[in-house]
Amino acid sequence: MKTNKSFTKRIKVTRSGKLLARKPGFNHFNAKQSRTTQLAGRKPRALTLSNKVINRVLPHQNTRKRVAAK
Repeated sequence: MKTNKSFTKRIKVTRSGKLLARKPGFNHFNAKQSRTTQLAGRKPRALTLSNKVINRVLPHQNTRKRVAAK
C-alpha cells in the first residue's frame, strides 16, 4: 500500500508518534484578526485520527497509536 504523499506534506510525525498539523484558515486574509489570533494560527495542533485512517494514509509510519495497539 502506498503512502498518501499529499497528506504527509501537511503533517509532521513527532518522535513519540503524535501527528501535528497546521490549523486551517490562516494562509491569507488575516489583517482583520487580532495579533494573538494570527500567531495562534502558526502553532501546530495535534491530530486525533483513528487507526483505520492512519493505516490508510500512512501505512509505513510507526505512530504512537499503532505502537500502543501491538
